[in-house]
Amino acid sequence: MSDLKNKILSAINKDLVEIELALKNNLKASLDLTSQVAGHILFSGGKRFRPLLMILSARICGYKGNMDKTYSTIFEYLHAATLLHDDIIDGATLRRGKPVAHSIWGNSIAVLAGDFLLGRSLSISTETELPKVIKIITKITEEMSQGEIHQLTRIGDLDLTEEEYMEIIRRKTAVLMQGACWTGALIATASEKEEKALSEYGFNLGIAFQMTDDLLDYTSDTSILGKEIGADLKEGKLTLPVIYSLKEASSEDKTIMEKIITDKNFSFNDFKILIKLLEKYGGIEYTKKLASEHIEKAKKSILFFEPSETKELLLNMADYALIRKA
Repeated sequence: MSDLKNKILSAINKDLVEIELALKNNLKASLDLTSQVAGHILFSGGKRFRPLLMILSARICGYKGNMDKTYSTIFEYLHAATLLHDDIIDGATLRRGKPVAHSIWGNSIAVLAGDFLLGRSLSISTETELPKVIKIITKITEEMSQGEIHQLTRIGDLDLTEEEYMEIIRRKTAVLMQGACWTGALIATASEKEEKALSEYGFNLGIAFQMTDDLLDYTSDTSILGKEIGADLKEGKLTLPVIYSLKEASSEDKTIMEKIITDKNFSFNDFKILIKLLEKYGGIEYTKKLASEHIEKAKKSILFFEPSETKELLLNMADYALIRKA
């Protein structure tokens, strides 16, 4: 994994530097406090996956302009806004290894800083002067909000189905990556075929990315992940490894699993027992398999593009999304 990560980083280092500069220059908050709170989440070590996807999608379609870094901030601002809001909803304590914003400035300020970032993303989208881009960004905002509401209505529900889970992650994660790739194609005035291909790439990558993220709750540790292990479970969020294992488990093991899942104060040993049962009934392996299938779909969708460093990067980023540890 480290070889692939280093290969990607060496190829995108200049882009990452320019993205950081664009994120600072385009924030344009009139209040220092707004900048502080937004900066706390924006500059705390994010991977910049989404803005990179937009930039590379534009590049593979032949974009020659100088606004790609500015437009890419749309997707990092949107992502950061959702993190600020989600941390409050989830009662989280850590984000990327740092105290969450609302623990420092309070819920009200954190919510409003998130709203500001949503506003900035929408404002920057208008600068493209492309109605289709503006429509994509507003639709993403609607979808992500509804995905969160859908998840909240099913918190702690042991009957959550795989179909519902897929719909939630489509809205919460996939549409943002899909929109980033699609927007890249649009600002490059790409062909309809290229637009469709990059949209499909981003969508499938987003689905796999979230599945991998959900797996990390059971396969990583706090020092690497930057947040408490088992946090999803303590928040009552049932993800695919658990959903699948509950369906496959014997009645005896299902009872054990349900007891741990419904106990928000489960012990470290209880969590280890649950992980063993997820392994026993194939929930972890099934999630890996499904994520891998979506990565293959993502890669297949862009194979028709001519060989280039950008194409190789997009293929490598898809592979990395599957094997990352944080």
